[in-house]
Amino acid sequence: MGYERVGHELVGQGRAAQGSADQERQDRQDRPGQQDPPDGGWVGPTGTAPGAHHGGAARQEYESAPSEQAGRAEPGHVQGGHGEPGAARRSVRGFWRARAARRSGQGGRRRWPWWAEFPVMVTAGLAAALLIKTCLFQVFTIPSGSMENTLRIGDRVAVNKLAPLFGWEPKAGEPVVFKDPGGWLPPQAGGSSGPVGEALSFIGLLPPSGDNYLVKRVIATGGETVQCNAKTLRVDGHPVAEPYLHVGDDSCAGLDFGPVKVPQGYVWVEGDHRSDSADSRYHREGPAGGAVPVTDVVGPVSAVVWPLNHLDWFGATGR
Repeated sequence: MGYERVGHELVGQGRAAQGSADQERQDRQDRPGQQDPPDGGWVGPTGTAPGAHHGGAARQEYESAPSEQAGRAEPGHVQGGHGEPGAARRSVRGFWRARAARRSGQGGRRRWPWWAEFPVMVTAGLAAALLIKTCLFQVFTIPSGSMENTLRIGDRVAVNKLAPLFGWEPKAGEPVVFKDPGGWLPPQAGGSSGPVGEALSFIGLLPPSGDNYLVKRVIATGGETVQCNAKTLRVDGHPVAEPYLHVGDDSCAGLDFGPVKVPQGYVWVEGDHRSDSADSRYHREGPAGGAVPVTDVVGPVSAVVWPLNHLDWFGATGR
């Protein structure tokens, strides 16, 4: 802005100086006997320069005009003491240099090379995965067909671990993942996937490999009485509709039992594929009569996340 203003001033001064010179030439033509001196001044009719009888003051002022004009013609000269010669030009140059430096990354935050940024990005990603696994969701792999056809062998399900932190409690009709309460699964032979696999399982990028987890559907909760006979499942004496059962199975699948009262703080669980599920029905001789402690429940199954052709979302289906 300052440079453009100076430019206009110079143009205006140049035009004013040109107009003054033209007027002087016209005056000399109108006054005979006058001629231009060799040094560019002018003399009157008597051959003496105006102001000569006054100590040459007029001629001195006229001769000093070109140097003053040259001083005013310097680019960047600002009238009124607002800057020194060339200040506006330097400010404009400084502005463009600073802008170019910012665009090239020299002015602001210095960018790291890719080989320095890569470990930082990997560490941040692993920390985010660990946070999600610890507080939000954890992925488990379905190892058997006990929940078919709702969950199939090899499906990967996301379990909502945030729900218990906000007071969630298992409800009848929900598929849940829980830790083996003891003796439900045979001992794993080896079961170790190596240090890398264990680390990825700890972070949450792979399903747990060292611990034994199961997935079943909640049938009854603490304080309720469950029984099954004549191919009908009843809770507190009321029949339970089970549209999720595997095709060809009935609610009892040839195993009548009950009535069994579920202790407080426990849940009664069964698989959707009743004829292929070693669930609470088969552990009635245990400490809680086949029920699972709520403290062993990881959380509700929220969704099937893999494979893509079996994506699904779950909610509480109720009874």
